[in-house]
Amino acid sequence: MKDFIYDIGTEIYFGKGAVNNLGAAVKKHSAKVLLCYGGGSIKKLGIYDAVVNQLKANNIEWQELSGIEPNPRVTSVREGVRLCREHGLTAVLAVGGGSTIDCAKAVAAAVSYDGDPWDLVAKKADIVSVLPVFSVLTLSATGSEMDPTAVISNMDTNDKIGLKHPDMRPVASFLDPEYTYSVSKYQTASGTADIMSHIFEIYFSTVKSAYIADRMAEAMLKTCIHYGVTAVNEPENYEARANLMWCSSLAINNLLTYGKGTPWSVHSMEHQLSAYYDITHGVGLAILTPSWMRYVLRDETVDKFVEYAKNVWDIDCDGDKFATANKAIDKTEEYFKALGLPSTLREVGIDESKLEIMAEKASRTLGSVFVPLNKDDVLNIYKMCF
Repeated sequence: MKDFIYDIGTEIYFGKGAVNNLGAAVKKHSAKVLLCYGGGSIKKLGIYDAVVNQLKANNIEWQELSGIEPNPRVTSVREGVRLCREHGLTAVLAVGGGSTIDCAKAVAAAVSYDGDPWDLVAKKADIVSVLPVFSVLTLSATGSEMDPTAVISNMDTNDKIGLKHPDMRPVASFLDPEYTYSVSKYQTASGTADIMSHIFEIYFSTVKSAYIADRMAEAMLKTCIHYGVTAVNEPENYEARANLMWCSSLAINNLLTYGKGTPWSVHSMEHQLSAYYDITHGVGLAILTPSWMRYVLRDETVDKFVEYAKNVWDIDCDGDKFATANKAIDKTEEYFKALGLPSTLREVGIDESKLEIMAEKASRTLGSVFVPLNKDDVLNIYKMCF
């Protein structure tokens, strides 16, 4: 295992009525906040009122940034920064899924920077300081409620890039599984695929000595497999929603990464799909993952896939290693289909016209991953998905 410092740092209030702790937690850090959210669903569901009542009860002033997009745009970040500066806001509160939280994080990081927020995302400038971030989660998927990363899109340049800083990790997050009851079947399924992809990116690693991390990863994958379809078919099944919500946080809060530190592969490829076609992130991951698995399966990696087959899918591993590995990949693809997700890029409106530029961009962000990939490799994986 690699050396590490363990410091996740986010307070989690989990369970029914978790939002009742929000006002007191925020007030410790700020009396003037930016309230960020997407569409109007949080108002229809009463979540907005619950949050605002907490702010009022604790004499916290707020301004609102609404309409944050599913793949959050830098334009929304710019508007959030403007509001914070104009009204002297000293914290950012996100109510929603990963996109809303990511936007809030980017706003919090950009307020102290004099230039354009995109400079920070594009790594042209360093983050100086970050306002405290808080989140009320309404979708189990990205794990942004407990990680230090935000992914922001610039539709003018067709770029979707990750921004990371330790202080962007939320100070506190409020996780009530009942807040995810209204999430559609499609979004529930894509969220489950997103969680699984986060785990895959860490699990399939060149580090062979992180036994405990791999066993935890397998338990989380089995949790997604066990509860994902249930949550899709029974949206108000509290047990399913609660397990997926907590798995979402644990999958990407660095718990699995400590001792491994593996760079990611499939996310880099999917970011290009979202940047050019604005598709749902988890859907893109579900389409790409089985093809990536098949492409990187070789003598050097087959043992890891056999381990995956045995410990996650309970497949008999007494036969040929490659046959066993392929059974596990088939199971993975079948599970995404059981969730009701598309399995080809054509199904989500993607043609082959932009594959070259997407492959080129994706290849720039791939480092010492599980299996090194160049532009041609990425292009081949994209083509396998049609």
